[in-house]
Amino acid sequence: MARPLPSPDTPLYHHPLPALETWLEQMGCQRDEGNVCLWHLRQPSWSADVELSVEDMNVRWTSSNGDITQRNFPYSLSRSDVEGTIMAGP
Repeated sequence: MARPLPSPDTPLYHHPLPALETWLEQMGCQRDEGNVCLWHLRQPSWSADVELSVEDMNVRWTSSNGDITQRNFPYSLSRSDVEGTIMAGP
């Protein structure tokens, strides 16, 4: 059963880990089989690896031509801001 999510403007640090995992699943991410902190998101023209670390959320986008962009997002940002940035792609 999916855990209810706080409102989208809630900072990520106010999301329990199961809620963060539910959010990532709702965005279309799949958990890495070898690393429970790593999630993969595939889109037609890019892909992203999302890693939940202790200090922040690390996102690494790879475009269809192989260009890599990486950003670190503090957990103080709202879920909606981080989601919008991730889904905008590289």
